[in-house]
Amino acid sequence: MAKPLALTSGEPAGIGPDIALEAWLRRRELDLPPFYLLGDRAFFAERAKILGLKVELADVGPDDARATFANALPVVATGESATARPGQPDVTSANAALASIRHAVDHVRTGQASAVVTNPISKSVLYRAGFRHPGHTEFLAELAANGGPAPQPVMMLWSPTLAVVPVTIHVSLRDALADLTSELIVSTARIAVADLKARFGVAAPRLAVSGLNPHAGEEGSLGTEDITIVTPAIEILRRDGIDARGPLPADTMFHAAARKTYDCAICMYHDQALIPIKTIAFEDAVNVTLGLPFIRTSPDHGTAFDIAGTGKANPSSLIAALRLAARMACAGTA
Repeated sequence: MAKPLALTSGEPAGIGPDIALEAWLRRRELDLPPFYLLGDRAFFAERAKILGLKVELADVGPDDARATFANALPVVATGESATARPGQPDVTSANAALASIRHAVDHVRTGQASAVVTNPISKSVLYRAGFRHPGHTEFLAELAANGGPAPQPVMMLWSPTLAVVPVTIHVSLRDALADLTSELIVSTARIAVADLKARFGVAAPRLAVSGLNPHAGEEGSLGTEDITIVTPAIEILRRDGIDARGPLPADTMFHAAARKTYDCAICMYHDQALIPIKTIAFEDAVNVTLGLPFIRTSPDHGTAFDIAGTGKANPSSLIAALRLAARMACAGTA
């Protein structure tokens, strides 16, 4: 991998800056891939002081980050200052967080970075500032469009023991039921298969497709959606030559023996996918956005305002996100 990873600051008042600093301090111990942090160097220096961490910070451009990484944490300025205290977002928070995301996407698009790794954002803080997207995933899709039609972003939660993809994402359960269609299941699964091949090195991905209803509907007695929506989607995928099984009862898909039979679980709604992986792999699960023209990973947790600046934040998921981004970048150039 010739280019470093672009790491966003995330919500300045959250634990994103904390875990970024901690990850860099463990770079040699863990042999981490080179990355640079996007944001305000003075802000990161102040956070390091609050945490009692001795971190050398260097203002650089993306092209100098790789050479700098061994001896100092490279910081690439975004032009937005941040002044928030730990756990206390302020008027600078939204612009600082969004600027770091925009710059990261620009850098990977221009070849200055190999992938985007995003720290957690606070949707409520962004909404108060006029942000109109449901979350990171949808914002990244708009940036990827670059003025053209936006790609369909697909959220995958990945860990060494389980990978899951929810078909419907950041909507209410009532809206998820209304939004679920055979076409959406098919397009989501096709994107997952394409990226599993291109970026994860899985030659022939095996999909386990969950049912929507308890026991996958019990032949229609617990709901007909598994017959009228899910099953037709699986039939289309099979005609495409994709190894897709289901609809499967979601309550028996995630035990150890079942997980060995597939590479990715396609689930019908957010919690059906995220509850099992966060139970099995809370500290090392990684959020991956599929379907974009660039690689994007993220820690699988939120801003954790309550522990920001305390030194209690665990960088494990960010470290896993950095490692996976580097792995995917290498697979994409192989």
